[in-house]
Amino acid sequence: MRVYYDRDADANLIKSKNVAIIGYGGQGHAHALNLTDSGVGDVAIAELEGSEAWEKAEKQGFKVMTTVEAAKWADFLMMLAPDELQADIYVREILDHMKPGAALAFAHGLAIHYRLIEPDPKIDVVMVAPKAPGHTVRGEYMRGGGVPCLVGVEQDASGHAMDVALSYACAIGAGRAGIIETTFRDETETDLFGEQAVLTGGLTELIKAGFDTLVEAGYPPEMAYFECLHEMKLNMDLIFAGGMADMLYAVSDTAEYGAYVCGPRVVDQGTRQRMREILEEIQSGQFVTEWINEYQAGRPRFKALRRRNADHPVEKVGEKLREMMPWVTETRLVDRSSN
Repeated sequence: MRVYYDRDADANLIKSKNVAIIGYGGQGHAHALNLTDSGVGDVAIAELEGSEAWEKAEKQGFKVMTTVEAAKWADFLMMLAPDELQADIYVREILDHMKPGAALAFAHGLAIHYRLIEPDPKIDVVMVAPKAPGHTVRGEYMRGGGVPCLVGVEQDASGHAMDVALSYACAIGAGRAGIIETTFRDETETDLFGEQAVLTGGLTELIKAGFDTLVEAGYPPEMAYFECLHEMKLNMDLIFAGGMADMLYAVSDTAEYGAYVCGPRVVDQGTRQRMREILEEIQSGQFVTEWINEYQAGRPRFKALRRRNADHPVEKVGEKLREMMPWVTETRLVDRSSN
């Protein structure tokens, strides 16, 4: 595994390019602002004309254009639209308009790896994937740091695809933390698995299951919230900074012993087998096929599941308790009104 830093890249490469960002959402606003602050002079946003995102980007001083206009103009076109929209956007608004030798970039390899997009052979296809949400990408940059980033090349028509991708990665701050070389396949499959089995799917279900178990046993929901959700951050901060060993060292011996004897009863061999099944569904393309079909049908199941999750008692209790803890809301990363 090779890791690159600012010293390994030519910062001027991306500064000499017309850079267009497709999508002004969480990642889009972070990339665009970081690029501008790094001295990239020609940064434009591609959005739906008249949309709220178009107006937001204009208010923040960016040149905004349609995706067709951006594809014709850009030397480096970063695709930050949602995964499920990318194939349609590419076929309708990009395929016939990009310059030969220009670069089409992605922050997640899904559309390329699963061949939802078959790129023109005359363009570079690269990946620059920050390993953090856009709000963190922007926040760490503003603090003088950066978040680690994955970089990969799927297609090198120009002969300089990796050099330009590294230059872009450094301009969004990743060269301060480390840029790891990988492939579209490895990034896509590990990312999907991590999200589904651990970071978003596994974690939220574990929290809800713990909360429900305590409440069903007659304990106050406020106590269940503190024990199964609120204190999660305290442990995760320890793990994030020093690994699981640091967290287990910092907690009481009672908690450490309980972790050793009870953790494997929760995540047992049955859980591990289901994780392997989830990974197989990702590797085979089954999950992506299911998700694209769901999107094309209007996302009825997705919307129902989102509503059910939002209505879970742990969310209702948490909303009330967080009002009592202003120091928690002061550090809130997501501001839905601005990004």
